[in-house]
Amino acid sequence: MGSFSLEGGSSSGGIGSQIGFIWEQTREPVMVPLLKLMVAACLTMSVMLFVERVYMGIVIAVVKMFGRKPAQRYNWEPMKDDVELGNAAYPMILVQIPMYNEKEVYQLSIGAACGLSWPSDRIIIQVLDDSTDPTIKDLVEMECKRWASKGINIKYEIRGNRNGYKAGALKEGMKHSYVKQCDYVAIFDADFQPEPDFLWRTIPFLVHNPEIGLVQARWKFVNSDECLMTRMQEMSLDYHFTVEQEVGSSTHAFFGFNGTAGVWRFSALNEAGGWKDRTTVEDMDLAVRASLKGWKFLYLGDLKVKNELPSTFKAYRYQQHRWSCGPANLFKKMIVEIAKNKKVNLWKKFYVIYSFFFVRKIVAHIVTFLFYCVVMPATVFFPEVEVPKWGAVYIPSTITLLNAVGTPRSLHLLVFWILFENVMSLHRTKATFIGLLEVGRVNEWVVTEKLGDALKMKPSTKSPKKPRIRIGERIHLLELGVGAYLFFCGCYDFINGKNGFFLYLFFQSIAFFITGFGYVGTFVPNS
Repeated sequence: MGSFSLEGGSSSGGIGSQIGFIWEQTREPVMVPLLKLMVAACLTMSVMLFVERVYMGIVIAVVKMFGRKPAQRYNWEPMKDDVELGNAAYPMILVQIPMYNEKEVYQLSIGAACGLSWPSDRIIIQVLDDSTDPTIKDLVEMECKRWASKGINIKYEIRGNRNGYKAGALKEGMKHSYVKQCDYVAIFDADFQPEPDFLWRTIPFLVHNPEIGLVQARWKFVNSDECLMTRMQEMSLDYHFTVEQEVGSSTHAFFGFNGTAGVWRFSALNEAGGWKDRTTVEDMDLAVRASLKGWKFLYLGDLKVKNELPSTFKAYRYQQHRWSCGPANLFKKMIVEIAKNKKVNLWKKFYVIYSFFFVRKIVAHIVTFLFYCVVMPATVFFPEVEVPKWGAVYIPSTITLLNAVGTPRSLHLLVFWILFENVMSLHRTKATFIGLLEVGRVNEWVVTEKLGDALKMKPSTKSPKKPRIRIGERIHLLELGVGAYLFFCGCYDFINGKNGFFLYLFFQSIAFFITGFGYVGTFVPNS
């Protein structure tokens, strides 16, 4: 036994000394230059993102102080009755509601759509049900029949497959004969609840401005206070709507269609080639193609449509994968087409390729994870590799403060938002590379789970047995792995370092650990 132990010890010592030898041989000629190169690349991307955010901040400030409101920039008159034509003076509106196993929210969306104020003979409600659960399918059909019995012109449409997912359902819905008489189409996802005056506030812009192809409303989150994770989402999305969409609408009459809470002109939709399912962002795909045809878009920031944020971490991860992978994949597919387009000017093409796609959809995700969760922590092992204070502190601080403009009520949560966004950047970066390389889950579409009133009802239901919780539902190995790496870097910096990164590294590692052990968002275990 002693002999075996001695040999094992010498063997272990030999492996350790070999690793040490390799480390010493490669550290100076390979590791240090490589890390310096990565720091330089990350700093370059940080500056790109910083310039983009400052530019948008300046534009939004000018728009808010001196800019004209949509009704002043475009022709807008309220729709008026015509004695001779009667209701025929009003355009025909199609309202599409795509849904898939939406047990918790189908009544809300159908009820809100049927409650839209518009001449009853000039509007068609079309429920596109791709549900695979026969019970839910029956419930949705019964709800449609209930509204039809009240005199609402509502159509319940199903298809034999889910090809193309949402894009496929919307495309199939357009093929029905009754759709040909429609002038405009309003689209609402299954958790969206428009106010009754939604059409009166959007349609006049389309009627009086033939160059406008899309009118987009803002989202209003009904469950933003449900948990800390929904508050973090509210901060990110409020910036998107308050700044990104407003800037795009005011400067280039272009922005990404949000896939819901918007109204399209049928001629614009058809000229752009209709719905395509080549990526998981069919809404952005359509918007870019329509813009390249010369159509203008209008964003109405004061028109809000209620909807629900994903409150479980699993649902949020799937949503963020789709929202990160899809744009990267679309960018790869369309960059040449955008560059060669003859209908839009060079400045707009530059805006779409560089600002809209490259910086916001690719650089923003990659630099957040690569710089703050991989490269900067690695520099603690290499004192000769320095990250300048402007890159480590000033630029990210400025970007963070600019982001906080969208949600002033959550200023006190900025630190939590930073840590959470860095955690989510892991999934966004992975999804971005999947989209660019077109591998793995590039076309994966998982419908975002909506809980509706389910959570409000569950606590009141007393159950003597605790639901079983599978370990796999709570444990996320990727987050735990990154958390361990950051914690190790933090410990090394605390003992040997001089730059004080260990405070950030410890806090960020804790954020990854909390997420990795499943203590983020609302947890709804399978019973």
